[in-house]
Amino acid sequence: MGAADVVPGVSGGTIAFITGVYDTLLESIRRINPTLIRYWKKNGFSATLEYINVKFLICLLAGILTSVATLAKLISWLLKVHPIPIWSFFFGLILVSVLHIAKQINKNNPLLLIGLFIGIALAYSITVLQPLHLSATSVNIVFAGSIAICAMILPGISGSFILLMMGMYATILSAVKDADVITLSLFALGCIIGLLTFSHILSWLLRHARNFTLTTLTGLMIGTLPKIWPWKETLTWRINSHGEKVPLLQQNLNPFDYEQITSHSPQLALAVALMLSAIIFVLALEKFATRTTTKHH
Repeated sequence: MGAADVVPGVSGGTIAFITGVYDTLLESIRRINPTLIRYWKKNGFSATLEYINVKFLICLLAGILTSVATLAKLISWLLKVHPIPIWSFFFGLILVSVLHIAKQINKNNPLLLIGLFIGIALAYSITVLQPLHLSATSVNIVFAGSIAICAMILPGISGSFILLMMGMYATILSAVKDADVITLSLFALGCIIGLLTFSHILSWLLRHARNFTLTTLTGLMIGTLPKIWPWKETLTWRINSHGEKVPLLQQNLNPFDYEQITSHSPQLALAVALMLSAIIFVLALEKFATRTTTKHH
């Protein structure tokens, strides 16, 4: 999840869904609320930790933080130096994840198509929005954290991409690289606020309108596919907080026209190989998750 969350366009929630921990994650977070104090007084400290599934949350958080800390620099470098292969891998990842979530919808109701179209429209509209340029004030960092974390637990919408849209991606990534404790603490505070409120809504939707919610999530993932299409032409650029020139507006290209328009190799064979490896990776992960779940039951 941490590795996915570093990449603008890929969601950690997608990985949680593939590995089969999504419902457990939401339910564990949902149980952390003011009523927990009453539960603690009645049942004791160890029972309360078990109730919120603290071992699971610690393992998951440790994995995410380790991945973000170790992969932030590598993924930033790969996206800059080898964009087509890395975007191809993530494109394959999202593509197979769409099928993974769609398989869990167990009703053939035409009304579910409404949810699908809402998801596609919402995700696509976010990908074509003009990025904002919020200044890195304490309030804005907390606000960015609360919004981005909601996207991070939604399969399909990337928290990193939301940060990019808010103009806060470079600020947060720099804070991770430079171990800027103050910025990271403010961001974490925002994440906690967003997580504890949004997880309740999403958990309720999955319990009471699961098929419609899953269809909408599938739509969200389909709608983000154009954003992570590997072959792009940059139309306009912006200067980031480090004074570096980075893409602002891009348009998708046909891989067969890519070389003619950009004078760069489309790396088609490598791109297809990485898309297929992502699909194989997800199918293997799915099989492993199913086997683990069966073993535990």
